[in-house]
Amino acid sequence: MSIAALSAGLSGLNASQRALDTTAHNVANASTQGFQPRQAQFQEASPAGSGVTLSQQARAQAAATPAATSGALKGDSGTDLAKEATNALVYKAQFDLSAKVIKTTDQTLGSLINIKA
Repeated sequence: MSIAALSAGLSGLNASQRALDTTAHNVANASTQGFQPRQAQFQEASPAGSGVTLSQQARAQAAATPAATSGALKGDSGTDLAKEATNALVYKAQFDLSAKVIKTTDQTLGSLINIKA
């Protein structure tokens, strides 16, 4: 059971890191004309409870209106910088929580090994 928790925590770390990479890529290309921002989508790995996977797809562009495109928080590519900043904070929190799962599992396994010894 504890090994499965380590695996789930590790898959959470990897997925969160890839999601942060996606956000960083979107922000870095915010002023690139014609750039299609990508969106990270998390799915539960199979079998259920064994972790999480991440897929990326081009974000659908909403119909451009003068009010929507004139804002200071939109890049030339239509990348919403406020949304990207929010996503980065969420992905960082997910990364931190996955790290805590691994740390707690490691401590639990250490205790179990000490009890057995």
